Parts: sequence; structure tokens; C-alpha cells
Amino acid sequence: MTTTPALPPAASGAAEPAHRVSRRNTWLLTVFTAVTNLADGVTKLVIPLMAARVTDSPLAVSAVTLSLTLPWLLTSLHVGVLVDRFDRRLLLWLADGARALSVLVLMAAVSGGGAGVPLLFTCGLVLGIAEVVALTAAASLVPAAVTGPGRERANAWMAGAETVCNQFAGPLVGAVLLAAGTVAALGTTAVTYVLGTLILLPLVPLAGRFRADAGQGGTVRSVHGDIRAGLAFLWGNRVLRTMALTLTVMCACWGAWMALIPLAATRTMGADESRYGVLMSALGLGGVVGAVTVGLVNRLLGRKGAMFADLLGTLVLVATPWLTSSLVLNTVAAFLGGMGGVLWSVNSRTIGQSLVPDALLGRYTAALRMFSWGALPLGSALAGAIAQAAGLSAAFAVFALAAAVIIVPFLRWMPAGELTAEPTSGAKD
Repeated sequence: MTTTPALPPAASGAAEPAHRVSRRNTWLLTVFTAVTNLADGVTKLVIPLMAARVTDSPLAVSAVTLSLTLPWLLTSLHVGVLVDRFDRRLLLWLADGARALSVLVLMAAVSGGGAGVPLLFTCGLVLGIAEVVALTAAASLVPAAVTGPGRERANAWMAGAETVCNQFAGPLVGAVLLAAGTVAALGTTAVTYVLGTLILLPLVPLAGRFRADAGQGGTVRSVHGDIRAGLAFLWGNRVLRTMALTLTVMCACWGAWMALIPLAATRTMGADESRYGVLMSALGLGGVVGAVTVGLVNRLLGRKGAMFADLLGTLVLVATPWLTSSLVLNTVAAFLGGMGGVLWSVNSRTIGQSLVPDALLGRYTAALRMFSWGALPLGSALAGAIAQAAGLSAAFAVFALAAAVIIVPFLRWMPAGELTAEPTSGAKD
């Protein structure tokens, strides 16, 4: 039986109703997510460009770029154990402090004469690992910070802030900051991380008990034993397993689209830089619309219907460049894909938080992101190989087929009734 962590008596007593504490926590978590993901988006643009300025080696530049995302593949499962064993709010604070310190080290190195590839790679790894810790801990502490009825709204705001700030606003702001100089860009980013740290200081009233109850998940002493327990729970639950497998395929499709769309837009759609910017901005706009309308969509279609809309959106996203070179239609497809992505994120998080015991939530979140975010570079690499051998159209066609193929298993294996309300226990096979 899954239990829901309650707000502490001091926060939920007569002096301040629980729903008010829950609403305040939602605001604080959303602001923290927006601020830190904005800084993450800036670093993902600035650090690879810094590497390109100090070396002509494509291998070195790609290694620095990879250092920012590789931790999702290498450290996610172990971070999940960490999140389930320690105070999740404290981990957020420490992760954000590590990010701020890393950027300050880079800024000092640039001011003192330049940052070489080894330092950029090291700082990239620190930033990447800290991002894994922060995003896993933030998603895992929502049930302890927000009461059941408000979780959908909290997840919507956090998912929207994460998508828009990390993937779209961050790189745009980074480009603007770089125009003022590398030191200015790094300094502003460090200040942004420090601001995120201040949001979570004990003086800020983020109320709740954010350390998991080990008794709920049967946590064992061995790290590898804890990892196996988390993976076994995910695989043993039909709903969670279906979401994980479906999301892995969809993320591979997204990785393929992100890798190929720059060439497709400029070579076959006739897009210049400004129109390409509009195309990519449509993703972010769709994400905002998805975050705002997720409640309405869920009421109209149910959770399963809303998530199915993302499957269709992903299919449209990768099939449109295969079927047409119209920039307008591909921009519309990007909007639908961005909207569907947030609809999926909000509902999958809410479902996971209701089905997974609090003591396993960190491991579940980390494993899910390892499968999904790990599929992004794999999809990109496979798409590049197919495009190199058979052309862009063939690559888009392959991934459109993959997006279509997962529709039937999703409709068959994903139950509708269990997702319409807050479940109290997992749906076991």
C-alpha cells in the first residue's frame, strides 16, 4: 500500500491550513525549478562554446558537451539511492551550491587567463551530476510538499518551467549573455544558481518532512540491492513499466528529430536563422500551453487520453518532415510535440507519485529518466547514421514508424480506469 507523506503538524495546524502550505510549496518549487533550469540551459550553451574557443579538436569539444549529459546514463541509479536515503531538500541545496561553485571556478579561470579542456570537462561533469541530483530530488519531494489534490498543478508548473527554461529560454539567454563576454555570462549564471540556493535555505518556509520513510520501500543496506529493488518495483508494475518503455521509444524519436531538424529546416524547408528560431520556439510555446491546459485536457480525455495525445504528437513531430518540406506545417508539428511532451510529463509524474512508495520514489524517478534521457543521444546517433547512409527522409521515416509501432502496446497495456483518480496501490501483473 502506498502512503502519502503528510505535511508536518506545525505547517498543517490551525495556524495555517494544509492547502495554503501546499500552495506556497508549489510556488517555491516552481520558482526554484525555473531559476535553476534557466541557469542549466545557459551552461549547456556556454561551456561547449568555451571549449570550441580553446581547441580545434572535434573530439575534445564533443567530450566537453557530453560531460553535461553523460551523468544521466552513468549516475542516475546511484543518485536515486542517494535521494531515497537522505533529506531531499538538503540534496537540492547541496546540488545547487555545487553548480554555483563550479561556475565560479570557471569564471575565476577565465579571468586568470583561460579555462582549458580538462577544467571544462571536469566542471561539466560536476554540473551534470548536480543536475541529476537536483531534478531527481525535486520530483521526489513533491508528495511531501504538496497535498494530493494540488499535485497535478505542481507537476504542471514544474514540468513547464523545466521544459521552457532548460531547453529554450536558457540557450537564448546564454547567447545574449555571451555577447557581453564569457565572464559576464558565467557571473550571471553563478548568481542565478546562488539565487536558487537561497530559495531553499531553512529561512524560507518550504514546509514538509523530506526524508523518505525507509519502512515503506523495504530499503536495504546495499547500494546495489537498493538499485535492484527500485528497478524490480518499476518492472513489476504494469502501469510504470508501460510508461517507461513507451517514454524510452518516444525520447529516441525526439533525439532523432533534434539531431536532424537543423539540416532539414535549412536544406529542405528553406529556413533562415530567424525562421529556424521560430520553428524551435514553437516547441517551447507548445510546452507552455500544455502546462496551462493539462487540467482541462485531463478532464476531457482522462490521463490515458492526454498521454496518448503525446504519442500522436510525437508521431506527427517526426513524420511531418518526412512527408512535407513545408516550414509552416513543421512548425505546427513542433508546437503539438511540445504540448504533448508536457502533457505526458505532468501525468506520468503524478501517476508515479501516487503509485510509488515514498521510499522508492527517488530510485524510480532516476531509473525512468535514465531510460528516457539516455535514449535521446542514442536516437540522435542512430538517426545520424541512417541519414548518412540513406538520407534525411529515410531517417525521419524510420522514427515515424517507431512512434507508430508503440501506439498499440500503449493502448493495450495502459489501463484507463486506474489513472482517472489518485490510486492507492500499484497495478501488479
